[in-house]
Amino acid sequence: MASHRSQPSLLEGAVAAHLQRLALPMVWGILATMSFNVVDTYFVSQLGDGPLAAMSFTFPVVMVINALAIGLGAGTSSAVARAYGAGDMSRVRQLVTDATLLALLLAVLVSAIGLLTIEPLFRLLGAQERLLPLITEYMVPWYYGAVFAVVPMVSLSALRAIGNSALTGRIMIAVAVFNLVLDPLLIFGLFGFPRLELQGAALATVIARGVSFFIALYVLARREQLLSAPTLNWRLVKESWSSLLRVGLPAIATNVIIPVSGGVVVALVAAHGADAVAGLGIALRIEPLALIVFYALSSVVGPFMGQNAGAGKQQRLHETIAVLSRFCIVFGVGLAILLWLLGRHIAALFSDSPQVLAVAVGYLSLVPFSYAGYGFVMSANAAFNGLGHPLPGTIISFLRVLGLYLPLAWLGNYVLGIYGLFVATVIANLTIGILAWWWLRRYLAENVGNREGLFAK
Repeated sequence: MASHRSQPSLLEGAVAAHLQRLALPMVWGILATMSFNVVDTYFVSQLGDGPLAAMSFTFPVVMVINALAIGLGAGTSSAVARAYGAGDMSRVRQLVTDATLLALLLAVLVSAIGLLTIEPLFRLLGAQERLLPLITEYMVPWYYGAVFAVVPMVSLSALRAIGNSALTGRIMIAVAVFNLVLDPLLIFGLFGFPRLELQGAALATVIARGVSFFIALYVLARREQLLSAPTLNWRLVKESWSSLLRVGLPAIATNVIIPVSGGVVVALVAAHGADAVAGLGIALRIEPLALIVFYALSSVVGPFMGQNAGAGKQQRLHETIAVLSRFCIVFGVGLAILLWLLGRHIAALFSDSPQVLAVAVGYLSLVPFSYAGYGFVMSANAAFNGLGHPLPGTIISFLRVLGLYLPLAWLGNYVLGIYGLFVATVIANLTIGILAWWWLRRYLAENVGNREGLFAK
């Protein structure tokens, strides 16, 4: 099989132009992916409170499994991008093949454990007995289809690693649209389809993701020629898996800490009453949409840094940090001003309660002024992953959440009430953003000219 590069080179040309070209398709892809839960929640809510509550209990479990897939995808992206940048196409094929195999095996393991532990796990999470049959109805098909959740995450990460974010974005959009069409058909039994209710929501997700599974594997195998038959050489497989998990395991930990800390904050806010929880909930629904450009940028920074590190292009790595810094500051401040001006009008789309709106507007008037710092934290973490050195990014994330944010949130809540939580968020985001900027610049400065130290093979 001939070695080839089918994607435009990220090793030359304007850094800012490359990042823009890579990130724009991901904005729409991530937006489409975010719609999954919104669409499912909307249709399931029409079945009544019981099915909606049952599906809500599944979210933490699904998020943890997604964190596993995202982490493995980050490891794949980092290793593949560095090998691709170095021009080692044989190594790229080996990594992509072994990553796909590892994702497949982990998905099967998740399915087996999940199917055997549905009732005890959800009892542990506090689900009432009356909800367990509904939860089982949803989770059984979801667990059987876990392979379609985990493997495409890895496959699409491999595509981004070689610079093909446009196709990745299109696949993500197509899957979301397919899910939107299937949901009402399978939930409510329209146009001759069976009425499956909550089970139909799970099946729609599994089928839609199954489409992405086959498309991604087809593209990797046929068009990019990056998939081959798994090798029987255990030494080579072990070496690949070690490279993938060196970044993947810390990335999994980083992704898991965020929902865990979110639960702690909700508990603090609950002491201020249901209106405060509702107001925070509105702000936290708006925030991911506001941050979507930062999410998209961080999803392509890793592959970009990885390829240029693999090629020994240290100067382009420094230039990338400068571009990211300028963008995060300019876009972050602009976004903050926009939400400060329009936050009340946006929040009013979700509630007309003065008490609820006061909390939502308080959050949207203050916290966005720290988005520049948070945006750089995301990009720095992705950059460290791309360089094959995930430990600094993991430390940064844990410092932001456990070392700074949660202690300050507790103190702020005690001294200033709920608005003290918002002040804590601002301080944590800006402080750790500056730390991430300093650490990434220092790391590159210490490793310029030392290609062996710049990235892990």
